[in-house]
Amino acid sequence: MSRRKLWSIEGNSQRLDGGAMFGNAPRAVWERWIAPDAQNRIPLSCRALLIVEPSGRKVLLETGIGAFFAPKLRERFGVEQAEHVLLAELERAGVPHTDIDVVVLSHLHFDHAGGLLAPFAEGSPPALMFPKARFVVGRVAFERACHPHVRDRASFIPELPGLLEASARLELVDSAGSDVLGPGYRFHYSDGHTPGLLLTELSGDDGPVLFAGDLIPGTAWVHLPITMGYDRNAELLIDEKTRLLSDLTARGGRLFFTHDPAVALARVVVRDGRYSASDACERLSGVEA
Repeated sequence: MSRRKLWSIEGNSQRLDGGAMFGNAPRAVWERWIAPDAQNRIPLSCRALLIVEPSGRKVLLETGIGAFFAPKLRERFGVEQAEHVLLAELERAGVPHTDIDVVVLSHLHFDHAGGLLAPFAEGSPPALMFPKARFVVGRVAFERACHPHVRDRASFIPELPGLLEASARLELVDSAGSDVLGPGYRFHYSDGHTPGLLLTELSGDDGPVLFAGDLIPGTAWVHLPITMGYDRNAELLIDEKTRLLSDLTARGGRLFFTHDPAVALARVVVRDGRYSASDACERLSGVEA
């Protein structure tokens, strides 16, 4: 019996302040995991997960940051390439963006949803790509994007919610499943990073795969006390992470990382009473799951 195949799809990469990415952890701790540059910035991926189902349906979990920023903003937010890297990587995997059937977004921060938009062109308004895709977004996360707090307003793309609604291809979800996705997928929700963060779990014979989003952006953040300065509620996030990792380890689960610069997928294990990442995989290229 054929199974789903998974590809890790690299998007535009970023460099962001290491202190901001590691919250209250001191540099002496976090620089052992990711070395900063002269400006104290660390390299970060904006990685998507492509799923090709036995039926041929193509599902993309997130779209990365994309290339929608004007040059000055691209520099401000540390985006390293001017071109839309995700589009080229999808082509390389044999699935152009025009063939994607479903796009699932954990939330609408620009580094996770900006890849939905066409590359920046002077004088042109933002425009959606993925012309035939259905878009699946958590209802609470969508409402946050429509009415952001002053603390995180700059993390959203003001035009994006309206573009998604106008497409008439938007499904807002607030339960464990999706009518668009159907069976084989399960949602978890988290509020520690941003209200209504949607984490997609794929069932599989080798244990579940969880798209960890910004709850656990990379292997370093598997450690329970490690959070980001961008998180709205660090203590809540740690509690959510504890419950999720306990559940995943019991089921032999793996995490897919969107921001880790070197690791796309790893299994969660407990060693000496601490959670850590094991069996790290740098890239997925048609892996069955």
